[in-house]
Amino acid sequence: MSESLVRHEILDGVATITMNRPEARNALSLPLIRAMGDAVRTVAADSSVRVLVVAGEGKAFCAGMDLKAVMDDPVAMGDMLRELSRVTRSIRRLPIPTIARVQGAAVGGGCGLMVVCDFAITHPEAKVGYPEVDLGVCPAVVAPWLIRRIGAGRARAMLLAGGTLSGDEGHRLGLATHCVPLDDLAATTSALAKRLTQGGPIALAATKRWLNELDGSNDDTVLDRAAEISADVIAGDEAQQRLRAVFAGRG
Repeated sequence: MSESLVRHEILDGVATITMNRPEARNALSLPLIRAMGDAVRTVAADSSVRVLVVAGEGKAFCAGMDLKAVMDDPVAMGDMLRELSRVTRSIRRLPIPTIARVQGAAVGGGCGLMVVCDFAITHPEAKVGYPEVDLGVCPAVVAPWLIRRIGAGRARAMLLAGGTLSGDEGHRLGLATHCVPLDDLAATTSALAKRLTQGGPIALAATKRWLNELDGSNDDTVLDRAAEISADVIAGDEAQQRLRAVFAGRG
């Protein structure tokens, strides 16, 4: 696990995995995604951990996929999407409650990490959502988790419309389970994590397994297909042209 890209801490039964690329708003590079996967596996192997908090260092939770870093390598883009799919399902299938502590931006793949957790705590001024179609990219990887969070109808409208929402609006639509003032974000997360550690670990694990079975979170066929759909679209001319235009505009 790369300690420079991901920090992993455990205190009183609560593990915190912190994405640590604040200079890039924790954009998901391939090394960062792989480091996240390593960290989740470490948590899964530690029977002392009762709750996982997923966090981002700095002003943003996660600004989405770092596509600029692999702009001229569609194969690497596809690898990033496949790895993100693996990480999200590994978070979902942990036998412990998971919480996303979301400040600033949680966009695209970052919003995927937000909604795959059992709980997501954000603040009114946050920016959340899925602008993929605006970039010519298909949000197939994150779609299964969004549907499970807010329902198929709302997910359809959100993913087809693209763009982003405020934290307030994201909470109203169900992307976040909690919305509190930014100054209260850490304390609210800590309080929820502490309360969740009081639950019976066997009961919590059984409940999570059953919930995952009920909502299809264990269906690797769908999740693998989602990653391939996203990878195919991002390698196409439309996505490549739109992404180049966006990155050129940003200097």
